[in-house]
Amino acid sequence: MSALRLIILALLIYAGYRLLFGGRKKDKRERKERAAAGESAAVSDILVEDPVCHVLVPKGQAIRLQHQGKIVYFCSEECCNTFIEKGTDA
Repeated sequence: MSALRLIILALLIYAGYRLLFGGRKKDKRERKERAAAGESAAVSDILVEDPVCHVLVPKGQAIRLQHQGKIVYFCSEECCNTFIEKGTDA
């Protein structure tokens, strides 16, 4: 084998190694940085169901209403107003 073929083969092996294993180090580093910053790698928001139209809404974006000691979540002001008008129990 010529020297040029050996160099090309070595570069191909190195590129393959980087493609297979190179990204993992970056992911681990990012997880460690997030953990150090106090961020969770888990899901940042959960879905709640609107009791009027039964749409799932991210809890952080939902309209909130305190009703009989519980917090009820809505997808919109219209659903919240409908809930209040009907006087439905949660």
